[in-house]
Amino acid sequence: MNNSASSLLLSLVPIVVLIALLGLNVVFYGEDSSYGPNQIALLTAGGVAAGISLLSGEKWKKLYDGITESISSALGAILILLMIGALAGTWLLSGVIPAMIYYGLEILNPTIFLFATTIVCAIVSLATGSSWGTVGTVGVALIAIGQALGIGEGWVAGAIISGAYFGDKMSPLSDTTNLAPAIAGTDLFTHIRHMIWTTGPSIIIALIVFLVAGFTVDLQESTVSVGEMQQVMAEKFNLGWWLMLVPVAVIVMIAKKVPAVPALFIGSIIGGIFAVIFQPQIIMELAGEGKSFANSAYSIVVKAMALDTSIETGNDEINRLLSAGGMYGMMNNVWLILCALTFGGILQAAGMLRRITSAILSVVTGSGGLVASTAGTCIVFNVLASDQYLAIVVPGKMFADAYKDQGLAPENLSRALEDSGTVTSVLIPWNTCGVAQSGVLGVATLAYAPYCIFNIVSPFMTILFGLMGWKLNRIPAKIGSDGLKEG
Repeated sequence: MNNSASSLLLSLVPIVVLIALLGLNVVFYGEDSSYGPNQIALLTAGGVAAGISLLSGEKWKKLYDGITESISSALGAILILLMIGALAGTWLLSGVIPAMIYYGLEILNPTIFLFATTIVCAIVSLATGSSWGTVGTVGVALIAIGQALGIGEGWVAGAIISGAYFGDKMSPLSDTTNLAPAIAGTDLFTHIRHMIWTTGPSIIIALIVFLVAGFTVDLQESTVSVGEMQQVMAEKFNLGWWLMLVPVAVIVMIAKKVPAVPALFIGSIIGGIFAVIFQPQIIMELAGEGKSFANSAYSIVVKAMALDTSIETGNDEINRLLSAGGMYGMMNNVWLILCALTFGGILQAAGMLRRITSAILSVVTGSGGLVASTAGTCIVFNVLASDQYLAIVVPGKMFADAYKDQGLAPENLSRALEDSGTVTSVLIPWNTCGVAQSGVLGVATLAYAPYCIFNIVSPFMTILFGLMGWKLNRIPAKIGSDGLKEG
């Protein structure tokens, strides 16, 4: 066996170890595997990769630097996750989320709910450029409304995520929508126009599936009726249109390009202020007997942001809807992200990811094969590096010259990066996006992944267009001084 083949096999060993350990965790722990066992699996597989690298003569400092660089690249995502936890706490306390649930139940019915949810999330995400912000705001209310209507949480989360990622992908305000063309070497609006050809059919397919599902999916039995839930919300909270000013303020800030972290934090602070003004009875209930409002307001709001909030209604199902974990509730997700990025950082620093992708490139033939390889590599990076930004940046740099050699314009590369790197990140349980959306919605990644129709269809659509040669823009030939084409 030559050195190249041996090096590739060694690079695959940590991946095989990880897959085996994750499989064992599912067998032994089931849905609880993300609360510790998967973290250990990621660190163990990372340890195997580090051991192989050290035995091959690599220095620990290089691996350690790779870990720290990988984690630092996701610090923004971790901060956003913590801010969403704080926001969910004060929005519950202030009555914002209960109001969304109450009025949502007034408007929506089970038949059109999944279809309408996808459209609502697409519009909000398109306006803000943030799938995370959309899921963390309107998504939280929609998951509760879906549960109240008796629709399976996997279906509801799938519709929320499909709409949110479509809007994020097509919005000029989105970070990934700006990142992909920058890496590929094209401009933003050329990139967005080129994505319409694959993204349009993908969202249409998703909407058709969700519309059909609304007529065919069996509704689950609920221990509480819609009317009873609305009655409890109205009795517990002072509901009114003015509460909607809080999410509107956050959406406007994000649309005005206020960075996500300060926008979400300001949104949580506004939620706390609204709680003090409009829901004093909730604050007094949570404070307990013998406490004054003046002494309790600050501590209850801070507790909602940092720790947890649980409002008792006498019904277990409604109690679950009226509870939030604050920043503390996101800590297990942060733990999983850190372990996943440690594994990805070691593989990146050890050169194992480069060897694997080089092997892929060595068998690529034709434009269709190049697009398919790009999509597959992005998905592999989402699985192994656990971060959507790495799944865009690294394959983008790797394949840029190959696209030029094939005579393909850079917008073909940027489209493939978004169609596969951006949207599949949320389907991986240990990827930063999968961890975040699972934690925010309270639905396990593998429980909602089969229903994220848009996210599943998108990479197949870009591969189909590539293999068929549809809408693959070519690099314009240069005309020389003699009037003949150059190159």
